[in-house]
Amino acid sequence: MAFRLKLVPQDTRIDFFRWQFVTFGISSAMAILSVVVLVIYGLNFGIDFRGGTTIRTESTQPVDVGVYRQALSPLGLGEVAITQVYDPGFRADQHVAQVRISAQEGAESVTPETVAAVEAALKTVDPAVSFPSVESVGPKVSGELIQTAIYAVLASLIAISIYIWLRFEWQFAAGAIVSLLHDVLITMGVFALFQIRFDLTTIAALLTIVGYSINDTVVVFDRLRENLMKFKKRALREVMNLSVNETLSRTVMTSGTTLVALIALLVLGGDVIRGFVFAITFGIVIGTYSSIYVAKNVVLWLGVKRDWSKKDRSDDGSPFSGAEAP
Repeated sequence: MAFRLKLVPQDTRIDFFRWQFVTFGISSAMAILSVVVLVIYGLNFGIDFRGGTTIRTESTQPVDVGVYRQALSPLGLGEVAITQVYDPGFRADQHVAQVRISAQEGAESVTPETVAAVEAALKTVDPAVSFPSVESVGPKVSGELIQTAIYAVLASLIAISIYIWLRFEWQFAAGAIVSLLHDVLITMGVFALFQIRFDLTTIAALLTIVGYSINDTVVVFDRLRENLMKFKKRALREVMNLSVNETLSRTVMTSGTTLVALIALLVLGGDVIRGFVFAITFGIVIGTYSSIYVAKNVVLWLGVKRDWSKKDRSDDGSPFSGAEAP
């Protein structure tokens, strides 16, 4: 007899909408707090968006940020940020730091001569230091990257909304877009709160979150539409609960297996991809939550058509209409 692992019972009857106003209120509060955090702290833009040069140093000797900064101060480089990088995957004698130099006013990027001067200055205080990577981005390019990133996120949200509208109804599209905005906004708020580096890889992570979240939302929407045509006499809330429960096993298995891989990358993948992996990990958690407690709540309040086989749209199944489909 084959052994089959079941993380979710076969027939669940969880009332996901029992506390619908509380859950939606929490989501709204989190979104508002994210906006406040973004305004107060701002995003910790990486070199992709700020312009300048990032030098990654590596040494067998412990990093002393104060000594590094003192060695660079005579160069007159302006704003210089030096941070030590910690990672459990590093060797015992592997000490890594990042030196971030903002682009000088009127210059497209930090010149190779300046980079060479930085390397020479650091070698005077730590002869064992090496420079495995140097990344430079000019202010003009960084400004264009910010615009392109914003357009990419907005274009994806608009395209997804149109797709949901055409495949289902406008109420579904409204729920999906509110859910996606909720996911992106809260993820950015977490990045601002903890000052996690925000760069092009984070934009890629945000687009990945949007795709993952809408995939989970569409699965439940599709089952909801089937059940709405099947159970015409049931209240919309009951049909929604039924649909979420029927797809719960798939949601848990998909999210769970994805998180296993992501947590492994988060712990063992190194600091280079940590921001990217953290964004996706957090986004999957918040996206799974929002597909039920944000998208479905919006659809529940707006009401939907109860019978797609009919062209008559007078009865939209709204809880405020007070009428049931035949």
